[in-house]
Amino acid sequence: MQVTTEKLDKKQIELTIEVDEQKFEEGLQYAYKKIVKQINIPGFRKGKVPRKILEQRFGVEIFFEDAVEYIMPQAYLEAVETLDESIVPVGKPEIDIVQLEPNKPFIFKAKVEIKPEVELGEYKGLELEKLDTAVTEEDVNKELEQLRQRHAQLEVVGEEGQVENGDFVVIDFVGKVNGEPFEGGTAEDYTLEIGSGTFIPGFEDQLVGMKLNEQKVIEVTFPADYHSEELAGKEATFDVTVKEIKRKKLAELDDEFAKDISEFETLQELKNDIENKLKKRKEENAQNHLREQAIAKASENAQVDIPQAMIDTQIDDILQNFDLRLRSQGLSLEKFLQYSQQTQESIREQYQEDAKKAVKNQLVLEAIAKAEGIEVEEEDLEKEFERLAEMYNQKKEEIKEILTQQGQIDAIKHSIRIDKAVDFIIANAKIN
Repeated sequence: MQVTTEKLDKKQIELTIEVDEQKFEEGLQYAYKKIVKQINIPGFRKGKVPRKILEQRFGVEIFFEDAVEYIMPQAYLEAVETLDESIVPVGKPEIDIVQLEPNKPFIFKAKVEIKPEVELGEYKGLELEKLDTAVTEEDVNKELEQLRQRHAQLEVVGEEGQVENGDFVVIDFVGKVNGEPFEGGTAEDYTLEIGSGTFIPGFEDQLVGMKLNEQKVIEVTFPADYHSEELAGKEATFDVTVKEIKRKKLAELDDEFAKDISEFETLQELKNDIENKLKKRKEENAQNHLREQAIAKASENAQVDIPQAMIDTQIDDILQNFDLRLRSQGLSLEKFLQYSQQTQESIREQYQEDAKKAVKNQLVLEAIAKAEGIEVEEEDLEKEFERLAEMYNQKKEEIKEILTQQGQIDAIKHSIRIDKAVDFIIANAKIN
C-alpha cells in the first residue's frame, strides 16, 4: 500500500491511499462470496453461481460497493499509522474515490481534520487565589443544626394551630386558569414543606396562617420562563384545603443527641468529627478551585484553532454521560428532549461553548506536558491503581487486570499526565 500526505492547512490533511491489485482482488472475492448467496440463476444451485457468470450478467461493478466496504476502513487505519506522531487525525474522514477498476490498484483520498498545534502563552508564574480552609465554630454549629433538622421528629399540630414556615402540610388543591382547571394542576393528599420553594412563587407564602380544614383561594402568576409554554406568565388560582399540619420537634444538642445519631458518646466528640470532616472538605474544595484557576488561566493565555470534529466528539461524550445520568433516574434522553421541547440539534448547540472550552483546556495541558517533558512513571501508575482499588473496594491487582483487559491503561496514563501538568502549573504559580 502506498500513502502520500498533503497538509491542506493547519487543521486538515489529505491522504492519497493506493491499495494494490492483489488486495483489491481480495475485496472483490469477499464481495462475490457475500452476494452469490443472495442471487438465484436458473441452472445453478443457490450460492453456487460462478463469479464469471455473475460478472457477465451484472457486470463486475456489482461487487464494488462491498469490496470497498471490506478494504477501505483497514486501509485508512494502516495509512494513519504511517503518519508522523505529531499528526493526529480527529473525527471521520471525508472520502473521495479516485480509481475503482478491476485489475488496477484501488485509489482513494481521505480528507481529515487533525489535532491542532498549540501556541502556549504564560503558564509559569500565574497568580492564583487559594480559598480559606479555616473551620470556624459557626461552621460546626451550622452543620450541627442541619443534623438536628435532618433527625427532627414530625408532630401533628392540633386544631387550634396554624401553618408556619417550615411546617409540613397535607393539602388538596385544584388549579385553574381563566376559571378552567388545567392539566397537572389538581391533587389530593399532597405533602408540601412550607418554605421549600417547591411550588410556584407566592403559593407557599399564602398557606402560612391557615388552620386545619380551612379552605382558601390562592392567587399566583406562573413565571415567564415556566417549563410549560401554555402556562408561562399566566395568572392562576388554586382552591386549597389544609387537611393536616405537621411540625418538626428538634432534639436538644447534648450527649444523648450525639449517641442517637452517631457512633460517638459525647457531643464534643461529634463536634470534633464534624470539624475534621469540614476541614477535609474545605481543603479539597480549595485544591479543586486552585486547579480550575490554573487550567483556566493557562488556557486563556494560549492560542489554538480547534477543529469542529473535536468539539463534536466532546459534545457526543457530554450527551452520552447526560443520557446515562438520566437513565439512572428512569428517564431517557429522548424523553427528556420531548418533555423539555428541545431537539438534538438545539441541545448540541447549547453545549458548543462548554465543549470548545473543554477541548482547548485538554490541548493546552497536553502541550504543557510535552514542553516540560512530563511523563508518567511506573510509580504514578501504581498509585492510581491503589486509589481506584480503594474507591471500588477491590484489590489493586484485580483493578489492574480489569483495566488491562478493557484496554484502559493508555487512557489512565494520559489522565495522569494531564494531572501532572496541572500540578506543574500550580507548583510554579504565585499563590495568594
